[in-house]
Amino acid sequence: MSTFEKATEAVAFLTKDLPEALKKPQVAIVCGSGLGGLAETVQAEPRAEFDYTSIPHFPRPTVAGHAGKLVFGLLGQKIPAVLMVGRAHYFEGHSMEHITFPTRVFKRLGVDTVVLTNAAGGLNSDYNVGDITLLNDHIFLAGFAGVHPLRGPNDEDFGVRFPPLSDAYDLELRRYVHQAWKEIATPQTSRKLHEGVYAYVGGPTYETRAESRMLRMMGADVVGMSTVPEIVTARHCGLRVLAMSLVTNNAVLAPVTRGDEETLQGKDAGELNDLIEEGKAGHEEVLEAGRAAAVDMQKLVVQTLLKAFGNA
Repeated sequence: MSTFEKATEAVAFLTKDLPEALKKPQVAIVCGSGLGGLAETVQAEPRAEFDYTSIPHFPRPTVAGHAGKLVFGLLGQKIPAVLMVGRAHYFEGHSMEHITFPTRVFKRLGVDTVVLTNAAGGLNSDYNVGDITLLNDHIFLAGFAGVHPLRGPNDEDFGVRFPPLSDAYDLELRRYVHQAWKEIATPQTSRKLHEGVYAYVGGPTYETRAESRMLRMMGADVVGMSTVPEIVTARHCGLRVLAMSLVTNNAVLAPVTRGDEETLQGKDAGELNDLIEEGKAGHEEVLEAGRAAAVDMQKLVVQTLLKAFGNA
């Protein structure tokens, strides 16, 4: 069975009992780590939820902070939307084709625009934990090496063999984001909105110091383990793309302390451990930062979409 046929089967399952107002969503939103609260921005009625385990061919996430449900509802009372509360990742053992399957389903549902959110590590020294980065480009090292969602025979039902990506991040939508941020940010708002470049890494380990420095030297502002395969697939399908990263930790770029440094003399094992672990990232830290910034991220996404679809 082709990917197109699998996506068609999934859509048939999803739409058979959906309220008429939700059968053709205009926008799809992918909720990243700790950002599942975006699903609560849709109206209470009409609304429908599907556990990923019930949807034919759908990948199932195993990572904390990724609930694994598809939510259909209305944004701003008028915009039919479908939200992925949690996503599957390549590092969980899925293939690139499998983790991008939901994007194919969005295309078959009739979605025009996909909004992707994620938790990311900050590489740019100007970025602080809690800041939001609007993506305008990416570095896909795995894709360079052939670990690519479009590898294999091209499915002409979705798109062309060699899709360009120089225009991947929709400029009009990014303009709306900046306009929306000016409206929702208050003088008391400590977090900032940036535009920058996202580097995709396979994971599941966080980056070493040397890897972080390399990515920063290549021009990356944030780094994470998702989103880019979905963006590649979305553009292959002809979907408009908007993507945002929540900076949930600062990557450590300082070189590791050498074992022969004179300053280490006389330090006990605990003190040495503190030195080497300074700035070390953890998944709970990522989730906590997501919870703290969720409200602002939700407001920004909704206000942007209201502008994009002419309801604000």
